[in-house]
Amino acid sequence: MENIRIKDKTFRVSIPEAEIKERVKAVAQTISRDMEGKNPLLLGVLNGAFIFAADLMREITIPCEISFVKLASYEGTTSTGKVKEVLGINEDLTGRHVIIVEDIVDTGLTMKRMIEQLGTRNPASVSVCALLVKPDKLQVELDIKYCAMQIPNEFIVGYGLDYDQAGRGLRDIYTVVE
Repeated sequence: MENIRIKDKTFRVSIPEAEIKERVKAVAQTISRDMEGKNPLLLGVLNGAFIFAADLMREITIPCEISFVKLASYEGTTSTGKVKEVLGINEDLTGRHVIIVEDIVDTGLTMKRMIEQLGTRNPASVSVCALLVKPDKLQVELDIKYCAMQIPNEFIVGYGLDYDQAGRGLRDIYTVVE
């Protein structure tokens, strides 16, 4: 497979588009079954999860709604460990079944903070749906109910994930080449 260059780093394909689509469809089928009759609210985490959230929603076969929240915890290729809310939630979450849609769960700190914030708004339930999880990097215990794929602790780009705002539009997921 051909390598690509983004800024000062070289990347190689690690997860091709066809595999991503297959995994997204499988997660959507599980959500559709689990949430039948509940009209869940998908809460996409911007910017990285926008492509995953759109593809996921198109594959879900039950009525659902979508909204977005923007949180920031990354600079370059590493997490700062500090989560800052940039854009909040406008919907009333009381009695709603909320599914947080995240591109990647790395340390888990962002997700933990989000779950805590949502819990104060009286939802019926809060579930996590992640395209990618790095189990070896988790620093907090999380119940990730819907996980499309687990990956090693490597920096990746593509399918919504970026390297300093570059590479989000790539159809495949690429891993940095050391």
